[in-house]
Parts: sequence; C-alpha cells; structure tokens
Amino acid sequence: MSHITVDPTKPGIIGLFAFRPETAKPLGELVETLLRGPSSLTTGERELIGAVVSQENDCRFCAEAHGAFSAAQIEGGAETVAAAKEDIASAPISDKLRALLKIALATRESGHSVTGALVENAKAAGASEADIHDTVLIASLFSLFNRYVDGLATDAPDQPEWYAGAAQALVAGGYGAISGAAQAQAA
Repeated sequence: MSHITVDPTKPGIIGLFAFRPETAKPLGELVETLLRGPSSLTTGERELIGAVVSQENDCRFCAEAHGAFSAAQIEGGAETVAAAKEDIASAPISDKLRALLKIALATRESGHSVTGALVENAKAAGASEADIHDTVLIASLFSLFNRYVDGLATDAPDQPEWYAGAAQALVAGGYGAISGAAQAQAA
C-alpha cells in the first residue's frame, strides 16, 4: 500500500504523476526527450539503460516497466534485456552499449564513480560525447525515479501482461499513452 493516497488503477510512477501533475509535466517532458527524442542510441538501448539502473536500484516497478519497454524495441527482445539485467559483460549487446551501461551503473553508485577510464572506454567503443552525456543523465534520472517510486511505496503489478501492454502503448504513443493504457487494463 502506497504511503500517500494515489489512484489504485495507476501503479508506480503513473499514480505519482497523476497525484502531482504540475511536477509530472516537466519530468515527463524530460523522459520523453531523453528516451524517445533524437539520439544515436536507439529507444530500446536507452530504455535498457533505465531498466538496468532500476534493477540495480532494486526498483521492481521501473525495472519491469522499462525492461518491457526495451524488450519491445531492442534487437533480441526480452532475452537481451534479461541477459543485460543479469550480467552486462556477457549480454548480447554491442561493446558501445556495454561501455555505456558501465557508465550508467557507475553513475547510479555516485557521480564520482564515473571515471575518465570508463569514458575513454566508451569513446573507444564508438560512443559519442552526446551518448555519454545522455547515459549519465538517464542513469541519474532513473535513480531519482526509483527513489520516488519506492520512497512512496507505490504498487507494482505482478502480471507480466501489464508491463507488455504498457510497452505496446509506449511504442505506439509515447509516455503520455501509458497512463491511458493503465486505466484500460485496470477496468
């Protein structure tokens, strides 16, 4: 049960965004820009960064949701996501994405954990400075969201079908479409 009164048909951050639309608006715009806007990283790769960071932060809602979002948009689907959540060193991903995930995990630990060596390794693997910037910002934002979701004890659906349905809504209509999909699934 959530620490505050949120709509029970809107799990995780969806309910929190509905609770405070004035804070949801800029946060939602940032997420839409970072994860779906123009980038040399695919949407699936950016979602995977969020899912892996969320997994390491022990945020079940975000890890499952963004894992499903990534799986719907990344080569190799759910198998790639599961492998990356388990062990980025052996996951079937590019060396560039592997290096960026190392930066993301260092960021979630502490900004000071992002070393020059990690950045140089990412550049050597083909990451641009924009890729590195966006990875650090995505990891930082997800760490904030993970604490927001878990700090208020929001609900996380147990049904994988919920996350798959939310992923379909996201692919079709962006982050704004997920709230409507959550309400439809709850009905």
